[in-house]
Amino acid sequence: GNVDADIRYDISLDPARESNLFRLLMGLQLAMGTKPSPRLPKWWPKRLEMIGQVLAKVYCSMVIFTSLHLGVLFTKTTLDVLPTGELQAITDALTMTIIYFFTGYGTIYWCLRSRRLLAYMEHMNREYRHHSLAGVTFVSSHAAFRMSRNFTVVWIMSCLLGVISWGVSPLMLGSRMLPLQCWYPFDALGPITYTAVYATQLFGQILVGMTFGFGGSLFVTLSLLLLGQFDVLYCSLKNLDAHTKLLAGESVNGLSLLQEELLLRDSNRELNQYVVLQEHPTDLLRLSAGRKCPDHGNAFHNALVECVRLHRFILHCSQELENLFSPYCLVKSLQITFQLCLLVFVGVSGTREVLRIVNQLQYLGLTIFELLMFTYCGELLSRHSIRSGDA
Repeated sequence: GNVDADIRYDISLDPARESNLFRLLMGLQLAMGTKPSPRLPKWWPKRLEMIGQVLAKVYCSMVIFTSLHLGVLFTKTTLDVLPTGELQAITDALTMTIIYFFTGYGTIYWCLRSRRLLAYMEHMNREYRHHSLAGVTFVSSHAAFRMSRNFTVVWIMSCLLGVISWGVSPLMLGSRMLPLQCWYPFDALGPITYTAVYATQLFGQILVGMTFGFGGSLFVTLSLLLLGQFDVLYCSLKNLDAHTKLLAGESVNGLSLLQEELLLRDSNRELNQYVVLQEHPTDLLRLSAGRKCPDHGNAFHNALVECVRLHRFILHCSQELENLFSPYCLVKSLQITFQLCLLVFVGVSGTREVLRIVNQLQYLGLTIFELLMFTYCGELLSRHSIRSGDA
């Protein structure tokens, strides 16, 4: 299930091995400026390699500056409105201060962890098992990859839709105003500065959506892929006896009886055996034409060793997941807590403008769902990891 990518247990149900599980996330990482030292494409001229690295660092610095300077401007706005006692203006400014400072923190954090994250992704691409051991039933981890890819697309689009709709609301209303009402040391609505300030704020809003979307989708993607690897491990352990018989040259009729016992009889089916994958019957006629290993004990031993290696791989990846996300989630939990309090308070006590209510509901929905993503996926991974003994 590892390097033998050409071996497939079923043409339709067991797709070929994916060479890169994180292609979409790597592209998003480059777009949001958290790759200060990216690997340039093969078509990039060698003599311009230094220029490409410099451009990447300049773009990364521009992204960080955009987030932090907006955070500073909203901090000044918050301090200015505090003496007035206007709760809605105070909470609005404080909410945006928290959002932009966290965006800056997230960008800086993933910039500093970019090499470690890349090494982690490459390790998973190289070592993950794309299906379980050969037996009478199998699971394919391609379903986990497909689920994570679809989730990433939907989540990123939802985050971008929420922040861009806020950013373009003045254009939709046809009014000469800025999407973010914050203090500037000059006339931001002037004929020369208005366009530049508006473009900067819109770019900052897009960065907010990408930063928030990247952290959540990366965590969910890694969790789903590791849950898929646990499912592969459980199916492999379940098929150890069938794997040995298959390699020993057992007849197709005998294997079919075992397949029926494992897969088709309702009395033997355990509910929720697998979290993200689905068990399928193996095409025994296709697989029985493969290699034969007459030594039963050696075949069983080798299969068990492979399961142990897979389990160690999963534990190593889970530990690295915790190391990568512990500092991020510490700050993220504080940001979500404060943001939820402020958003709900403003929603209850603020004005009843329709566009404002829609924008606040979008931010509130995205924040609550983001909290659910981290807690639910982490709980699934924690609970599912202890079932190795049962399998």
